[in-house]
Amino acid sequence: MYKKLAFLLIALLPVFTSNAQQAVQVGGMDTTAIDFSNPQEYELGPIIVTGATHLDEKVIILLTGLNEGDKVFVPGDKFSTAIENLWKQGLFEDIQIKARKIEGRTIFLNIVVQERPRLAKFALRGMTKSEADDLREKLSLNRGKVVTDALVASTEYTVRTFFVDKGYLDAKVTIVKSKDEEEDGLILTFLVEKNHKVKIKNINFIGNKSLGTFKLRRTFKETKRKRWWNPFNNGKFDEENYEKDKKAFIAKYNGKGFRDATIVRDTMYRNNDKQKLQFGKYLGAGYRRIVKGTPMVAQDYHRVKKGKHSKFKFWQSLKTFHAVRDTSYYRRFLTIDMYVSEGNKYYFRDILWVGNSKYSSKDLNSVLNIHKGDVYDQENLDTKLFNNPNGSDISSLYMDDGYLFFNVSPVETQVTGDSIDIEMRIFEGKQATINKVSIVGNTKTNDRVIMREIRTRPGQLFRRSDVLRTQRQLSQLGYFDPEKMNVVPTPNPANGTVDIEYTVEEKPSDQIELSGGYGGGRIVGTLGVSFNNFSGRNFFKKGAWRPLPSGDGQRLSIRAQSNGLYFQSYNISFTEPWLGGKKPNSFSVTAYYSVQTNGQKKKINYNGEKIVNPDRQSLDIFGASVGFGKQLKWPDDYFTLYHEFDYQYYTLNNFGSIFSFSNGFSNNIYYKAALQRNSLQGNPIFPSGGSQFALTGQWTPPYSAFNGVDYTSPTLTDQQRYKFVEYQKYKFTATFYTNLTNKKPKEGKEARNLILRTSAGFGFLSSYNNKVGLSPFERFYLGGSGLTGYALDGREIIALRGYDDQSLSSRTGSAYITKYSLELRFPITTNPQATIFILGFAEGGNSWQKAKDFNPFNVYRSTGLGVRVYLPMFGLLGFDYGWRLDDVPSNPTMQKGQFHFTIGASIGEL
Repeated sequence: MYKKLAFLLIALLPVFTSNAQQAVQVGGMDTTAIDFSNPQEYELGPIIVTGATHLDEKVIILLTGLNEGDKVFVPGDKFSTAIENLWKQGLFEDIQIKARKIEGRTIFLNIVVQERPRLAKFALRGMTKSEADDLREKLSLNRGKVVTDALVASTEYTVRTFFVDKGYLDAKVTIVKSKDEEEDGLILTFLVEKNHKVKIKNINFIGNKSLGTFKLRRTFKETKRKRWWNPFNNGKFDEENYEKDKKAFIAKYNGKGFRDATIVRDTMYRNNDKQKLQFGKYLGAGYRRIVKGTPMVAQDYHRVKKGKHSKFKFWQSLKTFHAVRDTSYYRRFLTIDMYVSEGNKYYFRDILWVGNSKYSSKDLNSVLNIHKGDVYDQENLDTKLFNNPNGSDISSLYMDDGYLFFNVSPVETQVTGDSIDIEMRIFEGKQATINKVSIVGNTKTNDRVIMREIRTRPGQLFRRSDVLRTQRQLSQLGYFDPEKMNVVPTPNPANGTVDIEYTVEEKPSDQIELSGGYGGGRIVGTLGVSFNNFSGRNFFKKGAWRPLPSGDGQRLSIRAQSNGLYFQSYNISFTEPWLGGKKPNSFSVTAYYSVQTNGQKKKINYNGEKIVNPDRQSLDIFGASVGFGKQLKWPDDYFTLYHEFDYQYYTLNNFGSIFSFSNGFSNNIYYKAALQRNSLQGNPIFPSGGSQFALTGQWTPPYSAFNGVDYTSPTLTDQQRYKFVEYQKYKFTATFYTNLTNKKPKEGKEARNLILRTSAGFGFLSSYNNKVGLSPFERFYLGGSGLTGYALDGREIIALRGYDDQSLSSRTGSAYITKYSLELRFPITTNPQATIFILGFAEGGNSWQKAKDFNPFNVYRSTGLGVRVYLPMFGLLGFDYGWRLDDVPSNPTMQKGQFHFTIGASIGEL
């Protein structure tokens, strides 16, 4: 061994000697002046650079560290250092330092360099256009960049990794270099041979006894077998996801009490085992697909089928076919064998609390809810101790009472057989007081608008529940991106205080509403603007118009609907959510006007004069309302009470439609009260939890009790009867959102959970006096998409997908209604710039004219699929396909399934 090492050193010695001698070369001059065996000191004269085409010569000289006037020894270390300094830049392929001439004790140097080629352009071959576009974003290749070996190698790695991540595990990358004569640069062409995608054929578990293979496979959320019946799973293998799934696999065992469970080893291999296939199977259409593109086998197959070829000959060609297929087709599949050691199953035995003075051990055990004999589950134990999503954990118990510095450490004190004793060591600390609350990231919304929603105030005890409630309140405002919200508490244990910083990111909240609907055989278009973060107090300030005064959280909405001459509607509303600025008491005012006609103009020309059109039929409605809302503290502060006073004036001109009189007018004056509880969580467009209840009552004055009108008189016209309409109307709705998957957001990725939305609604309309009869206004109409078309004449239209519009109520409307809905929602993206989710629904509902016919279990049912797209500038767009499950006796020709399309308006809800 030592002899070989000595020989190697002797062999390399001439190389090192040669390099040292070439540090300074003397070209075109008398070399007798330089004695290489006896270094002499010289002074450097002017230095020149040759061979540099892109780099500045002065910069190159500066990088060497050699300067005119320096004293150097020739040969000497300064020249080796100069070459090393240039070489480290990675810009040159060759570097030489030559002596141009020597005059006395002055030496004149020439630094000769050969620059590395620069990139002129690059090309990607062997992939789709979309793949090439995505890959270009990942590559750091710019025109003029120096092409080094490291750059080529790293780029090759990036290209191959890109396709490996897509499942092309056998991808090959070849780099072809060519010179660009026009730009004096280098062209890099990346030739990619993707080959076939490698898919997971099977995942086998060896050694599992307590848990079945099916349950274990379900723990692999990202690493799944390719199966034909699941089009959403491509069977792709990703090493990073595979490692995460292995951790979930162990967590599954730990959750069942097997805390010593381990993966002994895992093996991955390609499927090269030849399948035994019967001859008859090849004689079907399936075999023709298999041998397509294999002329030899296909030809022999047809000869056998016609009786012109022996089966033996066919098997010979088939054998050759399989020899090729084994190295290509079967290598497309990957099998994973995982060897498991389960270990013993453990159980909790005694749990002892140490250090607790605020709460007794009995109270803590009640919250922990883990009993002697329960299966030992570390994950469940951690959830019960820290950050349970439901808030019922030991940490929340303490932190909701100000103990921000609280800490608990579970320690295993004894393991006997299959039982484990746990000692909970608690450090309670002092109660923390909030010192300072700050807001970061609000570029449009004023601080005071945010601060009034915040539940954590300076001087109060820190409570975790107040922080969570504040996050919800800020999310419900609709001004900020819920996914980007963050809370940063900065505790100061020295003085027992904490500073809280809320981080928000503004999102577009104003809308240009472009709504469309179809009903009554006509299309109605809506154009409106909604400024949801308006500032009325800055309306007359010139500098506040950017482009509109904003930031005070007020809402201003202006809408116009039209169908030409048939229908027109105009609406303006203003809402102040914090009247007076001290309490969350809302104030709103609304004014609106609409007109419906038979399409005739109001005036026509007659003998050269404008006269009233006698053929025109019209219904004019003018209305105004004032509302006042208040947040309640009891039963809890999720409750609100809303009051509203409305006035509507109806003018009928030859308008028969649904009314019992066609000419005249009617006044609708009513008071509305709504008791609501809203605890929705997450994105307001796509709630991920919580519930919403509403009990609404609407009453007009009981005119018949004091107006002295005899409603039984045969001379009383309907115009007189309904001059002032009277009625009482009640509605109740309940909606629940349930998170079925409870996935947590990954770093840089949103959590996409399956959400179940369940709702039920009831409504009924009644009169004070049976002699007066039921009001012709405010009746319920059920069926279809809920779009009103152009019929907005005091009716309330409720959607029931799968049926024609308003087909499940009588022509004059119904007094009683019920509806149930079940939706399974899954988000494609919850990005505030474009929220998209798909849904499947099942719903049922019915309406009745009389109370005696009311039966909440006798409903028309439907099911279907849909998609929702929310764009900040246009609102919510909906597209559904509903399939009715019941026949409608009054409409036997109604089609079984139909599409429903809505833009913007969220109407038709009960």
